[in-house]
Amino acid sequence: MNKRENFKILTFVTQFAVNMLVPICICAFAGYKIDSYFGTQIWFVVLFFVGAAAGGRNVYILAKKTYSDKEDSGS
Repeated sequence: MNKRENFKILTFVTQFAVNMLVPICICAFAGYKIDSYFGTQIWFVVLFFVGAAAGGRNVYILAKKTYSDKEDSGS
């Protein structure tokens, strides 16, 4: 495996992490702010799981696109 392949793999793993973490962090932060504004304790948890579902969907789409690209190129 050459350096170019290692860089591609590192980029791919980083894309997976970003696609998963960004929606979770944004939704959890929004839930925290809503909870602190209204004095509740449920929105953080609810929006955390909404963010996790959105992140999972993003990762699924990325993996599906990557897999279909590899099939099209004949690898």
